Amino acid sequence: MFLEFIQMGTKQKQGNDDKRLTHSMAHYILAIHRLKESKGYARVTDIAKDLKLTKGSVSIALGNLKKIGLIREEDGSKFLLLTEDGHREVHRVLSARSLLFYFLRDILKVSESVAKQDSCLMEHLIGSETQEKFFAFMKRLTDGEQIDASTLNFKSDLNLRDFNSAGEFIGGQTTANYRGEDID
Repeated sequence: MFLEFIQMGTKQKQGNDDKRLTHSMAHYILAIHRLKESKGYARVTDIAKDLKLTKGSVSIALGNLKKIGLIREEDGSKFLLLTEDGHREVHRVLSARSLLFYFLRDILKVSESVAKQDSCLMEHLIGSETQEKFFAFMKRLTDGEQIDASTLNFKSDLNLRDFNSAGEFIGGQTTANYRGEDID
């Protein structure tokens, strides 16, 4: 069930927010994964302690993760397990976080703490097509390939030469400047 959602990647529309992986959902499945690796099991109390949340709020969130098929309870116990889709999603999120972290820290030269924070905020938002292309781009860079500006294929309607700073660029944006799908 969740796999079909993941395969839609960036094409996911606002109408199905109940299936969209949120930042907090990503933290829950990552906590389960981390606890299973370190302790061999994950229970509501362990997850609550790990994420510094109440058991009640964790129980509610886990119910939502069960509904979309990312986790299940081990037969006859209170131990939580990631489903196959849950494991796939954990690895997708972790790989996105890694790519983003190294891009931000090593290419854009932001501080390590900012790279950690920002990669964590963005990790669950990247669709599969973008992640595949981002991986290929980062692989080219880490393999030492020289990136020629002509191979980047910038669209002519993104003219950054008209701006002297990121602040000026940000201040000059309107919905008419955006060439993607509608923004609401």
